[in-house]
Amino acid sequence: MKIFHIPCLEDNYAYLIIEETTKEAAVVDPVEPEKIIEAAKQHGVNLTTVLTTHHHWDHAGGNEKIKEMVPGIKVYGGSLDNVKGCTHQVENGDKFSIGAHVNVLSLHTPCHTKGHISYYVTGKEGEDPAVFTGDTLFVAGCGKFFEGSAEQMYQSLCVTLGSLPQPTQVYCGHEYTVKNLLFALTVEPSNVKLQQKLAWAQNQRQAGLPTIPSTIEEELETNPFMRVDLPELQKLVGFNDPIEALREIRKRKDNWRG
Repeated sequence: MKIFHIPCLEDNYAYLIIEETTKEAAVVDPVEPEKIIEAAKQHGVNLTTVLTTHHHWDHAGGNEKIKEMVPGIKVYGGSLDNVKGCTHQVENGDKFSIGAHVNVLSLHTPCHTKGHISYYVTGKEGEDPAVFTGDTLFVAGCGKFFEGSAEQMYQSLCVTLGSLPQPTQVYCGHEYTVKNLLFALTVEPSNVKLQQKLAWAQNQRQAGLPTIPSTIEEELETNPFMRVDLPELQKLVGFNDPIEALREIRKRKDNWRG
C-alpha cells in the first residue's frame, strides 16, 4: 500500500491510502473534498472509501460533499460519534478491506470524542502497518479531553495504541509536532531522544515538509502521554500512578502557552 499526505485547512492532514493491485483507494478525514478528488485523479485511483476518525467539523465536515462528488462512496465512522454522512458505523474490532491487499481494523479510542475511532491498516507481507489516529494520538502529544476522562485516554493511548507493533507508522490529524515536542521537553528536559526529534522536526518544517508519520516505537520514547507507566516520568510530575500522571500532564499542556 501507499499513503500520501493531503494538507487541508491550516494544519490538518487528510491521507490517501492506495491499494496498488486494484488501484482502489480510501481517504482519511477528507475535510476538503476537491483536494481529495484531485489527488485521486493524479494517482489514477478509484476512490471507494472514507475513514472518519471523529465527528468534529475539521475531520468529518467534507463527508456530505464527497458523497455528492463520488456517488456510492462508503463512509465509515464510529457508532457512538454521530459522524456526518456516515453510511457504515463501526465498533471496536470491526474489520473490512480496501481492494485486494489492504485490511482495516477499527479501534475505539475514546476521550477526545466519545466515539473516536483509530484505523489500523495492514498491507502486503513485509509492509509496515499504519494507524490513523485522528485527534487521539498526535506526534508527541494527545487530543484534549473534550468528551472523556484521563482513564479513557490512558486506555486509548497506552493500552490500545501502545500495544500495536512498534514499527507501526502513526498518521495523526494535525501538524502539531514542533509545539508538542517543545512542551514535552518541559516534562522531560533531559530526554535525549526528545531533543533529537525536536531538532529533526524543526528542520522538516523549515523545509516545508511534514513531521508525520511517526512510529509507535518513537512515541513510546518521546511522547510524555504514552510514557506515564514509567516510574521516572511519574516522579517528574509528582504522581506515582499512570492515570494521575496523564491527567497532570494534560492539565499542564492545557495551560501551557509555549
